[in-house]
Amino acid sequence: MLGLKILALIGLAIVMVAPLAQSVLLSFMSTLPRDDMAVGTFTLLNYRNLFADPALIGSFWNSLTYVTFNIVICLAAGLPAAYAISRFSFVGDRHFLLMLLALRITPPVVLSLPVFLLFAKLNLLNNPIGIALVHCLFNIPVTIWILESFISTVPKEFDETAFLDGYSTPEFFVKFLLPIIAPGIAVAAFFCFIFSWVEVVLARILTSTGSKPIPMAIESLFGFQTDVGLVMAVTILSLLPGILLIFFVRNHIAKGFQLRI
Repeated sequence: MLGLKILALIGLAIVMVAPLAQSVLLSFMSTLPRDDMAVGTFTLLNYRNLFADPALIGSFWNSLTYVTFNIVICLAAGLPAAYAISRFSFVGDRHFLLMLLALRITPPVVLSLPVFLLFAKLNLLNNPIGIALVHCLFNIPVTIWILESFISTVPKEFDETAFLDGYSTPEFFVKFLLPIIAPGIAVAAFFCFIFSWVEVVLARILTSTGSKPIPMAIESLFGFQTDVGLVMAVTILSLLPGILLIFFVRNHIAKGFQLRI
């Protein structure tokens, strides 16, 4: 029985790792016929071409810009909301959390037309800030859900003791609450990052000419004669920020999905 479990885990690992390993290998290979280089030659040319292309480098900066703004906005709005839900009881409070999740699973394409019309009037098209704001519609519910579960693990007496000692609400948040729920903040930031980094439907609608994020930059590389090596190099580089975040929050991700109903 143990042997079957080990074989199953090995098979699962192969299925998961094989595509990534192939992508890494292709990113270091010449995949187009060139006069000075045969197809399949090991080379760093793909990465040199990547860093030499202003459009590709610009797409990375665009993605980092709106992802950073999105995380800041979601945490700033989600933390007070999560604290209020955790500390104050009202009719339907658990159902309210489920309603937030229902909003999160709404397909982005459903909101594409109204979002485009609204952002066109606000002059937020082709602007990373516009993408950050629209992603808040989907990321703030998850942020509230995750932070509420972490705040609920802190006894209410902790708050009362701090207030009796003369600390104001902002001081309590900064000096006491935030350090305690720091893992929860990291988990919420991680999920905000992942959704914004890979989301392409709304990004495509809001960026027709400029400020294109990295998913659209990768898509634009496909054509009649696609340089697969360059595509894989851009893909591998785009995976690095997410891998780093997973490494730092790996021990807290499961805890962030606790929901008390």
